[in-house]
Amino acid sequence: MQKITPFLWFDNQAEQAAHFYTSIFKNSKITSVSHYSEAGMGEPGTVMTISFNLNGLEFTALNGGPLFKFNESISFVVNCDSQAEVDELWEKLTAGGEAGQCGWLKDQFGVSWQVVPVELFRLINDPDPVKAQRVTEAMLKMGKLELDILRQAYQLA
Repeated sequence: MQKITPFLWFDNQAEQAAHFYTSIFKNSKITSVSHYSEAGMGEPGTVMTISFNLNGLEFTALNGGPLFKFNESISFVVNCDSQAEVDELWEKLTAGGEAGQCGWLKDQFGVSWQVVPVELFRLINDPDPVKAQRVTEAMLKMGKLELDILRQAYQLA
């Protein structure tokens, strides 16, 4: 069992969200489901919590009602090995959601994600401050991150 598990509070879409996320990420699955009883806050028999694994990371989602909403103060970073992976995840996670800036997006449930090519970290942390600044400036103009444009900015410096 992992020591720390992200716990997501949904109004009533926890099961839908878990199925959505496990359909997007490889090596993912639903691991357990618990239901409200007569003693709970929710309708007896409906899903209370659902636990799921996304590529090795355990999550739990709760149908807790409309008391709390997601915001950008918490996000999940997805480190991508290629532009193709960025493109695929961006398309799937923004479906029904909204694209943001600099690789950020909100999915259809309001959860914030950052879809980032790992190469960005090498480019943006280059010891040459001119190169790093040009890559940063290029990134700040983007929604979905585009490696070709970031590489061009790096090479121009």
